[in-house]
Amino acid sequence: MTKYREILRLYSQGISQRSIALSCECSRNTVAKVIARAKELNIIWPLSPEQTDADLEKLFFPKESVQSQRRYPDVEYIHKELMRSGVTLKLLWYEYCEECRQNNEIPLMYSQFCYHYQKYSEKKRASMHIPRKPGEQIEVDWAGKTAALVERDTGEIIPAYVFVGVLSYSQYAYVEAFLSMNLESWITAHVNMYRYFGGSSRILVPDNLKTGVQKPDWYDPVINKTYHEMAEHYQTAIIPARVRKPKDKPNVEGAVNIISTWIIAALRNQKFFTLAELNQEIKVKLDEYNNRPFQKKDGSRLSIFLGEEKPLLVSLPAAPFELAEWKQATVQFNYHIAVDKMHYSVPYEYIKQKVDVRLTRNMVEVFYHNNRICSHKRLYGRPGQYSTIEAHMPEEHQKYIQWNDQRFIEWAEKIGPNTVSTVRFILDSHKVEQQGYKACMGLLRLADKYSTQRLEAACKRALSYTPHPSFKSVKNILVTGQDKVDNNSQPHSSEAERHGFTRGAEYYGGK
Repeated sequence: MTKYREILRLYSQGISQRSIALSCECSRNTVAKVIARAKELNIIWPLSPEQTDADLEKLFFPKESVQSQRRYPDVEYIHKELMRSGVTLKLLWYEYCEECRQNNEIPLMYSQFCYHYQKYSEKKRASMHIPRKPGEQIEVDWAGKTAALVERDTGEIIPAYVFVGVLSYSQYAYVEAFLSMNLESWITAHVNMYRYFGGSSRILVPDNLKTGVQKPDWYDPVINKTYHEMAEHYQTAIIPARVRKPKDKPNVEGAVNIISTWIIAALRNQKFFTLAELNQEIKVKLDEYNNRPFQKKDGSRLSIFLGEEKPLLVSLPAAPFELAEWKQATVQFNYHIAVDKMHYSVPYEYIKQKVDVRLTRNMVEVFYHNNRICSHKRLYGRPGQYSTIEAHMPEEHQKYIQWNDQRFIEWAEKIGPNTVSTVRFILDSHKVEQQGYKACMGLLRLADKYSTQRLEAACKRALSYTPHPSFKSVKNILVTGQDKVDNNSQPHSSEAERHGFTRGAEYYGGK
């Protein structure tokens, strides 16, 4: 803007118009027009302190501003529309011009249209420096560029994804490569990062990736269950960055660009056949990066980390976090859940209920409404295996599962030796032992109806008839009462043996 006040001040001191033009960095014509206009309006120096150059411009040249006759664009609307896919400033300018023509208004030229939006966007891009405290925050993300492995046999290039973690205060970094960006790699990277730092921070700032945040939301984000469990283990709080807001984690964003150059690009001419080889070389480059002095301040990332930040980190737990995978399952009518083609029992009261299942390398834990209801040792190997806890069964099922040969023999021993012999034969007479369980159960329950003494006597008589007694033969003896007859006194048999069988005349046809 023209320095109207300065022109009038210098002119009042008798300075020539040429010198005024040089001092105020404007043309002599402008100086002449301002002085002439001031004389017309009888405006002389000194002026009121409240009267600015903008006020003088409106007073001196009210009709010379062509821009005032033109319609200015709605820069807030332009800013919002540019966030939509495919929308450009050129398109918005065409729409703006069309709207001006319909309203009989004069539009701005494209250059002025872009100029006004640029001025607005510069204000929107204003950033605030937030001072960080030592040990307060760690920022994590995957690098955009990937490293590469070479398949030894085929020569195929395999991408390796690079994890980056940065302490916000010292900018001390951790870098590690993985073959995938799945949940297991994400959690393993954090565990290794905390071990490298020798502690954890109070706040952890990840991006809104699916392995970390299930549902991004500025007010109430839904954190992945395993990720949340890991944060609790290391006594840290997860505060995800806003969607499309890289300034929420500026340190890791800056570190990603630097690391892409000083580590990933620096290794571009080397060939790695295994992930271990790649990570070993990455560690060498990482140590160089952390030891490199700052350009605009004293020290290095390592020196600030060791001197100021490391003592303030949260101490690590006694054992590192064990990766756990969470799944959901429904309890079937056989009071088991199916997880990874294996079956684990659940208390039968939860039949048809949905439960949460926590899987670790060695354990399977089942939760209902965040309360753990049971746990099993994890099964491996042949699919379809069952892990069943007897206490999870209904009472009648528990009784059935307790049936075995030893239980029937112990039961028979309380009755007598002949009963034991009968039970042993029944069990041995089947190819599959379980086929004789019902017959043994029926035999031993005869004691409830006929008494243990009669059952023992019936078994003794059955064994005298045959070395292979059965449940039916013992039952028939009890029903007919043969167990009550003494084996040593058989009067009917003795009489028969003495006299033989006598047939009458009728047998031979006589009368």
